[in-house]
Amino acid sequence: MNLEKIYRDAGAYLEGHFLLSSGKHSQFYLQSAKVLEDPKIAELLASNLAEMIKKSNIQVDTVCAPALGGLLAGYELARALGVRFIFAERVEKVMTIRRGFEIKKDEKVLMCEDIITTGGSVLEAASQVEIQGGKVVAFAALANRGFCKREGSKNDAKPTCKLPNNVPFFALGDFEFDIYDEKKCPLCVNGSKAFKPGSRGN
Repeated sequence: MNLEKIYRDAGAYLEGHFLLSSGKHSQFYLQSAKVLEDPKIAELLASNLAEMIKKSNIQVDTVCAPALGGLLAGYELARALGVRFIFAERVEKVMTIRRGFEIKKDEKVLMCEDIITTGGSVLEAASQVEIQGGKVVAFAALANRGFCKREGSKNDAKPTCKLPNNVPFFALGDFEFDIYDEKKCPLCVNGSKAFKPGSRGN
């Protein structure tokens, strides 16, 4: 599967000057919503991701995704795995599991995002799963931004990766872009202004 081509064909591989959720800047941005607006493509990606997880023999009872970015990817992955789907959402900036979702003690939960950069948001959601007594058995995403080590990749995790080393992370491919602190951003030096294209803050 050529993941980069799928993103480019969907107009989801953006080039410009972007302000990321972390506060850092980048010349490139992946807008997974543009990919997932096509149900057939969403199903294809989730099916391929599900096959990777099934081959690992990890038992999954439930898929949980952090809103908003992980909702479509998480739902499609749960459907491909034949398990239930729940989500976590921010309430007054705190990641929370509500809407009547319940997690049984030792329930095996796979955490899913559309894209994982450092893993901060999905790790926040995972902590809420564990508070309710669930066991996080794996992390998954359509794409890995290259900060964390995914199963099957030869690339090592960067120091900024927040995902635990003892829990497997599955993704369909890696996208590695340069990311800059605002004060050291060459795009800013050239007079460009950063645009925030994500789901938070706009």
